[in-house]
Amino acid sequence: TDEIMQQEIRPLVAVDIIEQLHRQFAILSGGRGKDGAPIITFPEFAGFSDIPDEDFLNVVTYLTSIPSLEAASIGFIIIIDRRRDKWSAVKASLTRIAGAFPGNLQLVFVLRPSRFIQRTIADIGIKLYRDDFKMKVPIIMLNSVSDLHGYIDKSQLTRELGGTLEYGHSQWIHHRTAIENFAMTVKTTAQMLQTFGTDLAETELPNDVQCTEELLSAHTDHHSKLKDELKLAVKQGATLLTCIREPVTRSANSKLSPDELENVATVERLLAQLDETEKAFDQFWTKHHLKLEQCLQLRHFEHDFREVKLTLDNLMEAQAAFSDIGDSVTRVEHLLREQKQLEEKGQEPLEKAQTLALHGEQLIQNNHYAVDSIRPKCVELRRICDDFTNETKKKYDILGKSLELHKQLDKASKWCEAGIYLLASQAVDKCQSQEGAETALVEIEKFLATAKEHQLSNPKEFYNQFDLILTPEIKANAQRILQKLEDVQEMFDKRQVSLKKLAAKQTRPVQPVAPHPESSPKRASPKTTRPAGVGNQEYNHPLALKCVKSKNISVCHCKDHSCVYSCDARTVSKATLHIINELIETERVYVEELQSIIEGYASEMDNPNLVHLIPSTLQNKKEVLFGNLPEIYEFHNIFLKEIENCIENPELLARCFLKRKEDLQIYEKYCQNKPRSEALWRQCGDSIFFQECQRKLDHKLSLDAYLLKPVQRITKYQLLLKEMLKCSKNSEGTAELEEALATVLDIIKSVNDSMHQIAITGYEGDVSELGKLLMQGSFNVWTDHKKGHNKVKDLARFKPMQRHLFLYTKMLLFCKKREENTDGHEKTASYSFKNSLKMSTVGITENVKGDNKKFEIWYNGREEVYIIQASSVELKNTWISEIRKVLTGQLEACR
Repeated sequence: TDEIMQQEIRPLVAVDIIEQLHRQFAILSGGRGKDGAPIITFPEFAGFSDIPDEDFLNVVTYLTSIPSLEAASIGFIIIIDRRRDKWSAVKASLTRIAGAFPGNLQLVFVLRPSRFIQRTIADIGIKLYRDDFKMKVPIIMLNSVSDLHGYIDKSQLTRELGGTLEYGHSQWIHHRTAIENFAMTVKTTAQMLQTFGTDLAETELPNDVQCTEELLSAHTDHHSKLKDELKLAVKQGATLLTCIREPVTRSANSKLSPDELENVATVERLLAQLDETEKAFDQFWTKHHLKLEQCLQLRHFEHDFREVKLTLDNLMEAQAAFSDIGDSVTRVEHLLREQKQLEEKGQEPLEKAQTLALHGEQLIQNNHYAVDSIRPKCVELRRICDDFTNETKKKYDILGKSLELHKQLDKASKWCEAGIYLLASQAVDKCQSQEGAETALVEIEKFLATAKEHQLSNPKEFYNQFDLILTPEIKANAQRILQKLEDVQEMFDKRQVSLKKLAAKQTRPVQPVAPHPESSPKRASPKTTRPAGVGNQEYNHPLALKCVKSKNISVCHCKDHSCVYSCDARTVSKATLHIINELIETERVYVEELQSIIEGYASEMDNPNLVHLIPSTLQNKKEVLFGNLPEIYEFHNIFLKEIENCIENPELLARCFLKRKEDLQIYEKYCQNKPRSEALWRQCGDSIFFQECQRKLDHKLSLDAYLLKPVQRITKYQLLLKEMLKCSKNSEGTAELEEALATVLDIIKSVNDSMHQIAITGYEGDVSELGKLLMQGSFNVWTDHKKGHNKVKDLARFKPMQRHLFLYTKMLLFCKKREENTDGHEKTASYSFKNSLKMSTVGITENVKGDNKKFEIWYNGREEVYIIQASSVELKNTWISEIRKVLTGQLEACR
């Protein structure tokens, strides 16, 4: 410990008593006794008796505090020079020293008055008054300095005492004040560094680029100023050290006194302390500066990510809106050009996204502290780029097929027109002769041979080839052209039969007849064309009755609900019918699959003929493997019949879901059992028993694929209801559809939440007693507890805890998410319980200064404070809303 810097031990410094020191009534010359005892000299001083007691005490206290503790513990040697004074001055000096000297005394030497009378009086006085001085050490009266040399070596005495010790009082004072000033500078500098370091450790990282840049600049400037202060302090110490060593530097024969050597050691120690402080501060600053630079990199990355993501989202929306596949060659070619423009427009943002993802990977490789924030964004950028590229390729494929389809349809249509023209152009009079009939037959056969070039010989293959892009409109057009092909083919067949008969036998000439105008190869006007099948049967569907009554029919020639109606707003649209059809068809397939699984697998586990094939790990585990699948099958067997009734009344579909809201909760039980089912399947899924069951059922997929169907089915309802809403905007049943969709989404959320809840480990209580699970999700969490000493070291406060929160009506659980590989399969999440808060004793602070995604949950009057950061403002508001509902409900219950 540096004695100079300890204010409690040494309250006085030279500058405080500078005037008293300059009077030089007591000096610490630097000389030492034979055993190393420090020597304090009281030179001849005319007004010694007039020195105030306080001034005397301050000077003597200061002088005794300068030597090291080791030297001071030996005891001080006092030399009182009163050779030119009287006995009264000797007596006064001894009395004052005896009463006020603060250090340990070893010896007291008195150079008594040199005049004979005063010397005599002094000899008598010392004998008479020795006991009055109350000194426990010897008082040695000396007649001359030569007597003093017998006790103390000349090298330890100043010239005034006949010694050789160099001593300059002004220089001594200068050195003392300089050393003490330097010590204060070191102390002040260390305190400034410590204060700055504490401020840095408690600094909260900003959430935007500008604030981070300002903080980095401010901290860097402050750091530079402190480094300048350090340089000045080091320079000051080096200069002081040079001044103290100056006598030795000037003359090789000179030696520093013990006190001067102690001064050198003190300055060197202070310089070493300054160097250690600087190194510690530089190490801390390096970490903090890296943290700020990485924070700035992160904020730039997040800013660029938001901009690129917005551009990509707009690009994906534009691509999603690009759903038209064209109804003609010209239209498809136009769409292909638009798709090309969209692709070219997307090149720049895609390149930016790839570059930004690469930059993010570089940040991760450079050990960035926010890896968990950067990596998902890199994955998201690459995913969107891949999605856009894949979707673009898919669009090109579909448009390419559409173009090929319409070109074939155009060729077919032109072929029909050419065929009709050929038949109309064959003059009847020329065909009456055998030669004319044969010529006509050759023309027809030659023409019919060109049908193969247009792939028109097999309509079924035609449909299979273009099945993915056959919309109802395109299908209707294709059917019309194919029907026209059949009609033209039939016309050719009849003409061929007639011509073959004419070619086989000679008939008499007939009256030439010119072709009728109706046989012209030009296509008839759409207004005069009567669609095939128009008649009473076209209105046999119940929905078509509304169209008949409205007398606003445009066309209807099918029975599969794909008709296009042009009646009032109450008429169900083609798209709605298509969605209901899809729902019913997929529901029917789903029920059949459930039935086949129950009968082909579950029931077979009770078949005595197959018992020997069942592995031991599967014995008595049917309920674990299949869960409540039979219950799901029974429900959907009834549900299918209910939604089938919605064909005639689509507005009832939403009511079906609302009516079965409670029944659909069976999926939660099924999903909760799914991890156990999957674990069991991994143990015995490759057994001969399952292979035999699959073979009997002639299933292409194994059982585990079908056991995923219930999980997928509930999601399918969500998608279909969303599509229904798109087709039913502002209609009479929109509100019920929205409520039905909300019901399905609630069920999906409940299922999802329950899957997370069953993965909680380490909670000693019963989770079922905590009330309903309202919300669950992952957050960044900081704590601030009043209990105990909460000391922050280095940058610990910068790093939050990663916690998964479960909000129940009675309790809030804090868990730590862990992911583990299970037998080489994909990672499964578990939630290790860490802490819980009773909702009856918590409070919330909805806004935290500096971050709009943070909020506070506090406990027992802010004795414990949890600062929680959501991934988005929307998520934060959702949680606050749910917590507020719980607290409000508790308050109302109390009232």
